Amino acid sequence: MKNTYNNNNIFAKILRKEIPSIRVYEDNNTLAFLDKTPKAHGHTLVIPRKAYRNLFDADPETLAYLIQTVQKIAKAVKTAFLADGITLMQFNEAASGQTIYHLHFHIIPRLADLPLITDPITLEEAAQKIRLALQNL
Repeated sequence: MKNTYNNNNIFAKILRKEIPSIRVYEDNNTLAFLDKTPKAHGHTLVIPRKAYRNLFDADPETLAYLIQTVQKIAKAVKTAFLADGITLMQFNEAASGQTIYHLHFHIIPRLADLPLITDPITLEEAAQKIRLALQNL
């Protein structure tokens, strides 16, 4: 049996603005917003506007555009948080740890030799840093 896309998943609701999110970037094909349970300050999610469960059912054109947005946001997140690098994660199906069945990438800024969450910062402060970095790319 083929898994089908659920139009009531949390990311579909975020796209329709039925639930709030802290958006840092959007265009006609993608949306980037902060994770509400971040693993690090600036932990950002990038999703396509099209309804795909995960990598397995997405069309190549969407994947090509999506990864370009992921790269742009990753550069901004790295700059905004003076990160030494970023961790990029993308899960497919339950066995991999996928819990929200809308294709998405996690971008997590990392500092050398430091655990993930280090100091208090609000999500809106994190979003402002990323938006400023995007302007300067």
